[in-house]
Amino acid sequence: MKITGIETLSAREFENVLWVRIHTDEGLIGLGETFYGAGAVASHIHDTLAARLLGRDPLRIEAIHKELVNLPMAQSSTGTEYRAASAIDIALWDVWGKASSLPVHQLLGGLCRDKLRVYNTCAGYQYVRNRDIRPVNTWNIGAAGPYEDLQAFTTDAGALAENLLENGINAMKIWPFDPAARETGGVDISSEQLKTALKPFELIRKRVGDRMEIMVEFHSLWNLTTAKRIARALEPYEPTWFEDPIRMNSSQALAEYTRSTHVPVCASETLGSRWAYKEMLDRDAIGVVMVDLCWTGGLTEGRKIAAMAETYHKPFAPHDCIGPVGFAAAVHMSFSQPNTLIQESVRAFYAGWYKELVTEVPVIRDGYVLPMAGPGLGTELQPAVFERTDLVVRRTDV
Repeated sequence: MKITGIETLSAREFENVLWVRIHTDEGLIGLGETFYGAGAVASHIHDTLAARLLGRDPLRIEAIHKELVNLPMAQSSTGTEYRAASAIDIALWDVWGKASSLPVHQLLGGLCRDKLRVYNTCAGYQYVRNRDIRPVNTWNIGAAGPYEDLQAFTTDAGALAENLLENGINAMKIWPFDPAARETGGVDISSEQLKTALKPFELIRKRVGDRMEIMVEFHSLWNLTTAKRIARALEPYEPTWFEDPIRMNSSQALAEYTRSTHVPVCASETLGSRWAYKEMLDRDAIGVVMVDLCWTGGLTEGRKIAAMAETYHKPFAPHDCIGPVGFAAAVHMSFSQPNTLIQESVRAFYAGWYKELVTEVPVIRDGYVLPMAGPGLGTELQPAVFERTDLVVRRTDV
């Protein structure tokens, strides 16, 4: 089997999402995805990577992956080069699954459990839907629907927690400190700002007590001194983890933060490749290892990071606040790894716009996600996607 064509697709309405389709001479087509900077990633794929892929055996996944992430400009980052390699890698695993008539989680070693607990990231229907994905600016609150959870956590987080529990979901992630970070540049937080940001935690604990786990997302917006102050203020509410409290560019600084609080640090969707994770793990800076497969090297790199995390006795928790193919890939990875703690999900996405774009979305029932069925990733782009008037398609053939 040989790779005969590489196709990239993006829709203006969902302009952060880029799909990659790997065509083969046996008629099999692998589907991959990445997120953010779709135009730059597509250019890198066609201008730089296509010549390295066309005519190759798509089942030589490890060798191809090594070549794509070993280019001089692709060195342990989540930049354009790594996002391109991630999307291609996911597509190659999809090809392998289709060629063998097996789901990707089976190729990764098989199911480690029959169902897996999820937490709900409390985004809304329009969150990160457009090109501007900066925190606060892209909240886009106000879309109609029962799962406008971003508006819900900013107005009555207690009622939202109760609603999630009624639907079997007992863990939620919120980011009420972002507005203050934008106002101060992350260098300081006033007592008034701190009190405002703590309000959702007070409402959750008052309404549902300890029945709800709370993950806190900081989007790497704070300096170390202020992040430590915020951590102390949050500790009485017993959060499950603090996610990306500072920029993930100093293992020493993150280790200092980790030593300052009893709440585990979850990191990080922003780290590229296992090399960056190893440095953080060596410093004992990470309590929960989070990976975004669409940014950090795909399934090939993701399984290595998960395995490495296990050697440090750390749990694994794949990221998902991006597109539907990435979510499917993360679910396959989660089920195949013995140290997976929990899978991120966004009900405004999987019950909303994901269904506009793909044929199958992972089934979430009573707070658990179920394994994907079917060969490969088990999902394809909806036929309607190919008929969109806002679709941008580029293809390079042999």
